[in-house]
Amino acid sequence: MLTAHKIALKPNNMQATYFVRAAGTARFAYNWALAQWQRQYEVHKTDASLPKPSQMALRRQLNSIKGEQFPWMLEVTKNAPQMAIIQLGKAFENFFAGRAKYPKFRKKGVHERFSLSNDQFSVESSRIRIPHLGWVRMREALRFAGKIMSATVSRVADQWFVSITVDTPDDLPLAKAENQGAVGVDLGVSALATLSTGEPPIPGPKAHKALLCRLQRLSRSLSRKAKGSKNRHKAKMKLARLHARISNIRKDALHQLTTGLTRRFHTIGIEDLNVKGMVKNRRLSRAVSDMGFFEFRRQLKYKAAQRGGAVVVADRWFPSSKTCSHCGHKLEVLPLSVRQWTCPACNTTHDRDVNAAVNLRNMAVSSTVSVCGEEGSGLVRKRKTKPASVKQKVSFVPVSTGMSKSD
Repeated sequence: MLTAHKIALKPNNMQATYFVRAAGTARFAYNWALAQWQRQYEVHKTDASLPKPSQMALRRQLNSIKGEQFPWMLEVTKNAPQMAIIQLGKAFENFFAGRAKYPKFRKKGVHERFSLSNDQFSVESSRIRIPHLGWVRMREALRFAGKIMSATVSRVADQWFVSITVDTPDDLPLAKAENQGAVGVDLGVSALATLSTGEPPIPGPKAHKALLCRLQRLSRSLSRKAKGSKNRHKAKMKLARLHARISNIRKDALHQLTTGLTRRFHTIGIEDLNVKGMVKNRRLSRAVSDMGFFEFRRQLKYKAAQRGGAVVVADRWFPSSKTCSHCGHKLEVLPLSVRQWTCPACNTTHDRDVNAAVNLRNMAVSSTVSVCGEEGSGLVRKRKTKPASVKQKVSFVPVSTGMSKSD
């Protein structure tokens, strides 16, 4: 299993300058290869006898001309341009397979990174050795044991990081989930997560909302600075550091929440939210983006897999909020402004979020039970006696949520 560990670096001024040059070389090689790819593909369309572009051919082409046309590329590691072209080839593979959009040109100040293959660097305790540079200190040692596959050095604001990919064994030394049963998690804007266990809702950090005034002030300050001036560069770094702080606060809250859930529960039920459609609502787009719903789902899936748990994702049209978790009655319409409602069939009063979380838990439990495949069915040779048939379909069982009933 491939696992990446992102570690902060502590470079000196000379090493930081080298990182900037190597990232610039990788960006230039990527953009050059993308332009050549587009040009060669258009030529191939007019004359089918000519070969299609490929990352191997582009790498050989660059190696043949960089000594004369781009001699400054020789001042940094050869992996910087070569790995960039390999990444372009993978981007086109994902595009043709329908997994990604058409590759775009990289921008300065946005794509500040370069990659290294495993034969071009080495890791020892809390430092990494980079070609043409030597040893660079890291903030911590590599956590995972296994075969090192690659490394990517990148910059966020004014901080440099290295992401080391390690091929680790599948049985990671993580404790299994405590198995406190199944849990349903309903994500929202007012509260980040509401659990079916009846615990108080977990509030989101809302870092963007809390730091919005400072963000606007720094943005106005940056817009007033002359382009190319040192003051503009300083203002840009201040704004970048604030954006990085907002991102780190959000990620820290999501890591704490997902780690706690995967440690406690073996089966977790969540919704398949249409985040792309939700952010089109101009009144909710900022709040939805500030929560990080996709990042929550991504972290929950890989952490549950590491602990032997399961994450069950409900269908996008699953009526978790409109279905009564007590009797199963489904409402036709339930506006978003209605936070509490009473079931017309059983007169049970529901909190909208808690009811949705309970329904998600019931869905997760029922989905783990096979409906049509009983034990002993199919082609079995080793079993001497076929077990008796048992009905496995789970009927709707009322669940106590601790909510009151109206008379």
